[in-house]
Amino acid sequence: MLSKIYSSAIIGVDAYTVEVEVDVGDGLPSFDIVGLPDMAVKEAKKRVRSAIKNSQFKFPSNKITVNLAPADIKKEGPSFDLPIALGILAATQQIKIDGLGKFIILGELALDGRIRRINGALPIAISSRKVEKELIVPYENSNEAGIVDGLKAYPLHNLYQTVEFLNGKIEISPYSYNLEEALHESSSYDVDFSEVKGQYHVKRALEVAAAGGHNCLMIGPPGSGKTMLARRLPTILPPMVAEEAIEATKLHSIVGLVPAEKALIATRPFRAPHHTISDVALVGGGRVPKPGEVSLAHNGVLFLDELPEFHRDVLEALRQPLEDGTVTISRAMSSLTYPARFMLVAAMNPCPCGYFTHPSRECSCNPSQIQHYLARVSGPLLDRIDIHIETPSLQYKEMSEESRGELSEEVRQRVKRARQIQEKRFSGRKIYCNAQMRSKEIKQFCKIDESGKELLKSAIQQLGLSARAYDRILKISRTIADLDNKENIEEAHIAEAIQYRSLDRNLWI
Repeated sequence: MLSKIYSSAIIGVDAYTVEVEVDVGDGLPSFDIVGLPDMAVKEAKKRVRSAIKNSQFKFPSNKITVNLAPADIKKEGPSFDLPIALGILAATQQIKIDGLGKFIILGELALDGRIRRINGALPIAISSRKVEKELIVPYENSNEAGIVDGLKAYPLHNLYQTVEFLNGKIEISPYSYNLEEALHESSSYDVDFSEVKGQYHVKRALEVAAAGGHNCLMIGPPGSGKTMLARRLPTILPPMVAEEAIEATKLHSIVGLVPAEKALIATRPFRAPHHTISDVALVGGGRVPKPGEVSLAHNGVLFLDELPEFHRDVLEALRQPLEDGTVTISRAMSSLTYPARFMLVAAMNPCPCGYFTHPSRECSCNPSQIQHYLARVSGPLLDRIDIHIETPSLQYKEMSEESRGELSEEVRQRVKRARQIQEKRFSGRKIYCNAQMRSKEIKQFCKIDESGKELLKSAIQQLGLSARAYDRILKISRTIADLDNKENIEEAHIAEAIQYRSLDRNLWI
């Protein structure tokens, strides 16, 4: 007898419907799965057989053929275990076939029939609502699926309970989770900006970076607080709105990084990969394409500590995501695009030993070693980093002070007001912050008076700033003016912006 169960799978950041067709017919006992299954899907045969027997059902001693359609797309992962098992039970009339077609069903089976969690529950839930079907998911995925408004999602614990539910012997209410409540519950941070001692000018630079969405590079000796500052940057970014939280959660859901107790990733993502990371792990891809670190940092912060220690090809792979806000992965059969709009924050030492320009410790590096070390970071990548800020070592007085600095919430309110000004300014332009301005917008919104032009001219001549630093200074000046709630860029704003580029060409060329 033939049965058909609807399931779903992920391609890119979206899901598509998969028809699980099961035929139980005459012939020697066998169990075949076709439709481009990967090894995890092929191994479902052993899991399904044991789960059915250990759940008090009969496994047929017939020829079983399972087809996963469409058959020209690779199927991967153990999430087809449950629909395959239910298809076998339906084909052997152990489940009522009527009404099965209204469900999308997913779940990995344990040998005793328990249903384990799957990856990608949120994009699958969104897809199920679009195709107007109800959803059966593992209980551990209930929070993810429950936040999709207008979808009936039924979280189940095991195969026996699922069969009883489909046969109408037990009733299970659809699970729902209020989106606004999920945003509120998950939006707190464990760290705060006020915990950082001293470094007031670096904190100000990070506030400017957060207000305008600018990429930032911190240069300083070991122990000066670069990593501590970077980890607290998400706490001063504007809170995520529902659309941003869903985008981030979809990406984390695909790779299984959403905690079972949470419905949403409602805090700004902070990703800090080690410098030994490969280019594929950073930007995404692989034999079976998956989102990389740049996509997992979408709507948040990507922190690269010890920037020159990263492989050159890894850093160069960042150039397209920084420019376009997306990552496109092309394969012979398809091309996938993942979102990757993030703030890049990098940190590095000024030299291999870390103590060049240190006030009290002697640097052991010669000029050739320093130049070689700095040259590991290419000019085109630096060109995409707006703010270069020196992070000096802390003095005893700063480390021992009892008073706490500004709370993250206080800084966040100023950043939020500046972002609101930018949203109004760039309405309808597909630009979200000052850092994304192109030449056209810079000419329109970054006009400066004569005194400002003279100051900028003097800075370029005396500090050795390059021509490509010119636009960066104007963008940063616009952000500082927004923080001051000023419509026009003033001389003081330009002066502050210049100091965030004063390390620029003198150190790097």
